[in-house]
Amino acid sequence: MPDSPYTDLDRPPLSAAALTRALVRPGSLWSSITVVDSTGSTNADLARAVREGRVSEGAVLVAEAQTAGRGRLGRAWTAPPRASLTFSFVLRPTVPPARQGWLALLTGVAAASAVRRVAEVDARLKWPNDLLVGERKLAGILAERVDDAVVVGIGLNVTLRADELPVPTATSLAIEEAASTDRDPLLRAVLREVERHYRDWSEHGGDPDTSGLRAAYLAGSATVGARVRVELPGDRALTGRATGIDPFGQLLVAPDDPAEGAERALSAGDVIHVRGAHKP
Repeated sequence: MPDSPYTDLDRPPLSAAALTRALVRPGSLWSSITVVDSTGSTNADLARAVREGRVSEGAVLVAEAQTAGRGRLGRAWTAPPRASLTFSFVLRPTVPPARQGWLALLTGVAAASAVRRVAEVDARLKWPNDLLVGERKLAGILAERVDDAVVVGIGLNVTLRADELPVPTATSLAIEEAASTDRDPLLRAVLREVERHYRDWSEHGGDPDTSGLRAAYLAGSATVGARVRVELPGDRALTGRATGIDPFGQLLVAPDDPAEGAERALSAGDVIHVRGAHKP
């Protein structure tokens, strides 16, 4: 059975039926769980389904393998089949659009919490959408607005070996000697944490302070307090100390160059943590 998903016993397949029984219930955020063997991109598939009116809020699509997964700035995100958790979900937030920039950060808080609890690995948050162990990337998050919805995708490295990592600066739960690399309870934990934080944030009108979201993000942040170099659109860069996250989810940076101003709020950019200058 060369094509059977059970040929690699360290990487068993996920069961859509089991996940549905655990997560889809009356009153739940999650409305459907679909697992496919392979697709180009779960984000692209759900974005197309949103445009065609085929999915409701809470639809989750999981791919055992992605052939055209994307991270920030269009970077490729690939892994061997069943070695990662690669999934996307649909949200239709009713909070003011200006506060919806928090959705990627909210998902990061949820994923990091689930990883710490299930895998017992200290995952930290790199603004705006990465999970790190030390300075090595464990997961990436991509949130995209599609009509009246937001499609959020996650790629989390679970059982990748060192020779399977897409870049030397990545890592996986297996490499970090996690207490568990079972993808089923990990996926359940991530989705339950997303639901909990999303409900709290939505009930408070997207306010990151009264919902507790900003405090939770800052508590797990590897970026705030560190010296950073932020690659900005237009081949520009800003170097300084990350001082916080503003009410709209933007990164606050105090530039090294006084000519740049006392503090800048950045809504987008590729962040590099400057070595030897992490927060205490």
